[in-house]
Amino acid sequence: MKTLRVFAIMLVLITGITACKDEKKDANKEISKDTETTKTVETKKVKITLEKLEGSPAYADAVLAMDAPEDTKITTVGEVDFNFTVNNYNLGEQTTGPNTTLLANSGKGQHIHFILNNQPYSAHYTPSFKKEIPEGVHHLVAFLSRSFHESVKNENSVVVKKLEVGENPQDTHGLDMSTPTLIYSRPKGKYTGKDTENLLLDFFVLNTKLSETGHKVKATINGEEFMITEWAPHIIKGLPMGEVTIQLELLDENGKLIPGPFNKVTRSVTLTN
Repeated sequence: MKTLRVFAIMLVLITGITACKDEKKDANKEISKDTETTKTVETKKVKITLEKLEGSPAYADAVLAMDAPEDTKITTVGEVDFNFTVNNYNLGEQTTGPNTTLLANSGKGQHIHFILNNQPYSAHYTPSFKKEIPEGVHHLVAFLSRSFHESVKNENSVVVKKLEVGENPQDTHGLDMSTPTLIYSRPKGKYTGKDTENLLLDFFVLNTKLSETGHKVKATINGEEFMITEWAPHIIKGLPMGEVTIQLELLDENGKLIPGPFNKVTRSVTLTN
């Protein structure tokens, strides 16, 4: 009888230990499953999208003209005085509409984008300013910009000039300014906080029109390709924090790069929380 009692107690203990092991096993499975789910969520990639930007005031009659320098052959190297005339457009004013809060916006208001040799622009909020121009042949493109950096796109809102600076300026770019040309504008620089959600993609095209059957701009953003068939501003969404690379290419109707020193350009911008 005593032996039977001892056996019964041992059986209960063994059953309890086995049950505990099974429960622990099940618990480990649940933890493992949760960990896998967490990993899946963490590694899920947000898709980069490119959408046409709409809703900006058109400024169809805005005019930009360059009054100085009158002679674009400048023998003295150094600071050059630039003076522009602006009509039907107010520099320093905030652009109206929803895009002022949607995009990174300049508190100084509307301005001129001054681009030399398709390098990153300098922004100017008054029509007169000085710029240091090195010796050489330089290709100037200047156009009116809204306060959130979207270019005003009409035939009178842009100035295109060739500047020859110095006694013996050399043309290292070889640009024919009458041929189809792509000029990069945005995105530019660093973006933080809310400004990282919607990045403006904007550029200027000269001596051509974009269409589905004609010339196009291919945008490659962090390796993702997008074809732009209309000259219009766009919004980039879904970008990761850190460095973002944007490449623009002006293509012909067959998808081939149109010859020209500025028709393929790559820029990097930085996004931080």
